[in-house]
Amino acid sequence: MSGEGETRDGVALTNLDQPLFDGADATKRDLVDYLDAVRERIIPVLRGRPLSVVRVLRGQDPFMQKNVPRYAPSWVATVPLWAETSRRKVSYALCDDRRTLLWFANQRAVEYHPTLIRADDRDHPTDLVLDIDPPEGDAFALAVGAARLVRQVLADAGMAGVVKTSGAKGLHVFVPVEAGPGHGDVAAATRAIAARAERLDPGLATTAFIRDDREGKVFLDSTRSGGATTVVAAYSPRVRPGAPVSFPLSWDRLDQVVPADFTLRTVPALVAEHDPWAEEMPAPQRLDAGLIEEGHTIPVARVQAMHEGKRRARARREKDSAEEEGRK
Repeated sequence: MSGEGETRDGVALTNLDQPLFDGADATKRDLVDYLDAVRERIIPVLRGRPLSVVRVLRGQDPFMQKNVPRYAPSWVATVPLWAETSRRKVSYALCDDRRTLLWFANQRAVEYHPTLIRADDRDHPTDLVLDIDPPEGDAFALAVGAARLVRQVLADAGMAGVVKTSGAKGLHVFVPVEAGPGHGDVAAATRAIAARAERLDPGLATTAFIRDDREGKVFLDSTRSGGATTVVAAYSPRVRPGAPVSFPLSWDRLDQVVPADFTLRTVPALVAEHDPWAEEMPAPQRLDAGLIEEGHTIPVARVQAMHEGKRRARARREKDSAEEEGRK
């Protein structure tokens, strides 16, 4: 359809022929059409979960929006959730239907980041997530190797996960967990999985939170936990050159693809007949007690990095002071 506007499911869509963002090689119409085409795949991933989105307005840098704007239609469902970073309650949207998804698309919401909790059960994460972050450069093959270390650790603990591209340069491993463990135990198990994977091949993978300490290795990020923590959804586009999409893969296909294979233009045909995320997802499983126990002995990465950063800054000041004294 040509022209600058139309209506779908009662949602007025505007400025459809404008560029989506620099480097996207796509228009706002392409975003709307993509999300509408994959709605039966992405809405189940978002349903019932407090949602943050990354929007790209014309002439502005991308920004993450958590609080639903006051001008949102009354039919956009919301839920209040305490945000630790801002120390206040935030009114998150719930994207449970096509109309809400289309409204977000018209708001130029490119990325969709649901929480790892459901709004009706905020104390129990539904998934444990490892973020596999390779070093800069053409390093996706390294991320694949590190993800397989995580898979081996899970298998050794009698558990299983599913993998997807992050839509950027790395991978996400999701492990659905049975209801019961709280945020602290799930976070502890995540730290233990990362630590065990690092021990399997310390030349490839690292849990070092401080970037300068990674020595060109793949970072196993175990910090995706906590009530308001989000991870980009399967099938969500990303604000990256070429508008890539976070796409689920079978473990045996990891060597056959690169993240750039999955974009606004290629994904609709790949999911037209089936839902690879749902098909690959294992049933919720019991967290291994040994992982929880070990994880509680491992410091939280962000906290440890903060203390180490302060220690290094103090050491630099003391060194600089001593050198200054020596020059007097």
